[in-house]
Amino acid sequence: MIRSTGRPSGRPRKFDELEAVDKATRVFWAKGFDGVTIDDLVAGMGVGRPSLYAVFGDKRTLFLRVVKTYAEKKGALAAKALFSPPTVRASIAGFLKFTVESSTEDGCPAGCLLVCIAPLVDDAEVRQFMQTAGAAVSAMVERRFRDAISAGELPADFPVTIRATQVIDLVNGLTVRARMGASRKTLLGDAEEAAGLVLLSRETNRGRSSTPRKARAARRGN
Repeated sequence: MIRSTGRPSGRPRKFDELEAVDKATRVFWAKGFDGVTIDDLVAGMGVGRPSLYAVFGDKRTLFLRVVKTYAEKKGALAAKALFSPPTVRASIAGFLKFTVESSTEDGCPAGCLLVCIAPLVDDAEVRQFMQTAGAAVSAMVERRFRDAISAGELPADFPVTIRATQVIDLVNGLTVRARMGASRKTLLGDAEEAAGLVLLSRETNRGRSSTPRKARAARRGN
């Protein structure tokens, strides 16, 4: 229970602030920022309108708090999925599978608040936070690749920054597909295969990309 501070005399607030933020997250996640009204938040959070404004401010201020809280929680879990496995292959696969599992969690809207909802909000502070959060996640993946280079799992010339960007693109793609209704089973299989593709050497990628060109050239020669 949260104490009442700086409020007129009367009955204290009788709700858990963190729980209310969690409930607000589900409201914004389900309806999007523009689609949510204060009445939706009052009903979904289980708080009175005066308490909502007194504790959380307006809708924009509440949304910023929701996004920051959500990013902190999900970031900690994503870091665990990325750094806990002993090999870089298992790390990238675990990271991508975590994305799928959190995007298809029972009882929650499909997708991710940070990928599917926040980028659509036309607000400079929200955009800045999203850019900062995205850069932090990319840096985390880069760090995992550099650890693998130091351990001898990856070659010294492995394109760390490029491949980290590709991993983030895969995260976003898997999340959007979950939002569109793709099954967890399908997405988990795709995540496993994608992890292997990200770790291919430059030479292998060049070889694969040149094969279709060689085949087309051979057909033209015939």
